[in-house]
Amino acid sequence: MTQAELFKALKSLGMPVAYGEFQSTPTKPAPPPPFITYQFSYSGDMMADNHNYLDIENFQIELYTAKKEPVTEQLVQDKLKELRLPYSKVEAWLDDEKLLQIIYEIQLMGG
Repeated sequence: MTQAELFKALKSLGMPVAYGEFQSTPTKPAPPPPFITYQFSYSGDMMADNHNYLDIENFQIELYTAKKEPVTEQLVQDKLKELRLPYSKVEAWLDDEKLLQIIYEIQLMGG
């Protein structure tokens, strides 16, 4: 799976999606929650004999909601399962933004 395919799959959930962050301007403010951002976090390529044999890109998919929304979380998790992308999940309340952040860590191999 490529990064472009990941973006398309996340968009299919019907929420606003951006790489990194939403750029808020006076004429186009950031969307209200729920929304998703995603970004590359690090590589973990398989290497041998001074050669990268398999590209392994680690991404974070971040779901932001105004409150705990199990149905919305399940929507994201079901999509990741459909795509056969194993994930780990971390949750945090962002007090300054008054948002709940759910981070799904995934790997894209060979993309």
